[in-house]
Amino acid sequence: MKVKKIIKFLQNVLLVIELTIYVAYLHLEKVLFVAIIALDQYTKSYVMHSMTVGESIPVIKNFFHFTYVLNPGAAFGILPNQRIFFIVVGVAMLLLAVAYYFHHSKLKNVDVVMKYGGITAAAGALANLIDRVQLGFVIDFFDFRIFPIFNVADIAIVVGMFLMMYVVLFKPEKVGKLKEVRQS
Repeated sequence: MKVKKIIKFLQNVLLVIELTIYVAYLHLEKVLFVAIIALDQYTKSYVMHSMTVGESIPVIKNFFHFTYVLNPGAAFGILPNQRIFFIVVGVAMLLLAVAYYFHHSKLKNVDVVMKYGGITAAAGALANLIDRVQLGFVIDFFDFRIFPIFNVADIAIVVGMFLMMYVVLFKPEKVGKLKEVRQS
């Protein structure tokens, strides 16, 4: 009797796992988008609640540190203290990305690398926009000592942009097909 209950329980657990994987597969774009934002916000919250501003913890001495800084500017600290400008530009860019995504989501021949590059970059942009709206600055903490300190959202933006540039530079036939479909 107990063995049958255990087997039934394990079957239910497997069913939940299978359904979760199936839903994730069907909605991979949304899962990726939310996962990037969640990871970014979690890591920033962890740093904000476990470190003091300016504190630096060496992971690999003189090469990689966790350094908690508040960035009131854009990438690499350019245009500091332009919060309203960054919020307006961020919202405009996200609205354009959402409109583009929904307009082209029915297209079957959009290159998958381009699609996921755009989703990744948009998620990173939204994650940093959340900081700007809530805090007035962006929390950065990855410090490789050879270039400015950054965060998970910055990584997503850079990776997404590189993926999209890869398609434009090395798969021009995919970009051409998208233009053909848009014109018809």
